[in-house]
Amino acid sequence: MTRRFIAALLVVVAAPLAVGGARADCYDVFGCSNRDLFRMQDLVNGPNCEFLYTMRNAIYAQHGYCFRTKRGIATFGNANCVSSNPEALGLNRVERANAATILKAERQLGCPE
Repeated sequence: MTRRFIAALLVVVAAPLAVGGARADCYDVFGCSNRDLFRMQDLVNGPNCEFLYTMRNAIYAQHGYCFRTKRGIATFGNANCVSSNPEALGLNRVERANAATILKAERQLGCPE
């Protein structure tokens, strides 16, 4: 994966967070987090651990997740958060499945928690 590709994907992740609204992240390679199911093989053969962490938690952040870890708070903040319970955030079926698939990929790659 090239630096240019990673930089472009990071812009896609950061833009919705800066606006403040709940929007799906869309990635050229994977699709949109709220309507396209991500494939495990694409995740384990593509993004690095840091990017996978950002992808997964961006889904939660866009729905008002209240982060508890220093890493989560530093990356996403807790402004306008509503709950630390992912089940209470109103994620749709695809968002829940994508977050779970990303977490499985992180674990398979041995990414830090």
